[in-house]
Amino acid sequence: MLNILLDAAAEPTVNPAASGWSTIIMLVVLLVVFYFFMIRPQKKQEKETAEMRNNLQVGDEITTIGGIIGKIVSIKEETIMIETGKEKTKIRLLKTAVRNVDVKAEDAED
Repeated sequence: MLNILLDAAAEPTVNPAASGWSTIIMLVVLLVVFYFFMIRPQKKQEKETAEMRNNLQVGDEITTIGGIIGKIVSIKEETIMIETGKEKTKIRLLKTAVRNVDVKAEDAED
């Protein structure tokens, strides 16, 4: 028992200030890694999606978030009108409901 106490007393002591700084540095490194691998790519994706929705043109063939495929026939501030199907059914949608542009109007004309 006495040997255990002597061994414990002989071990070097850890400086509490150094331990605190290393913890802070590790947290900062973790936050930087989290930013570059999680937040930054998400912001980039949101920016690209907003740019795509702002560049919609009449004649573009789109797919909505709900899976509806159609051709844009008119565009207003926050809404678009699309035609779908053989009967050319018209549906009014918010621009935010557009998932992607399948065929641009310029590409369809060529």
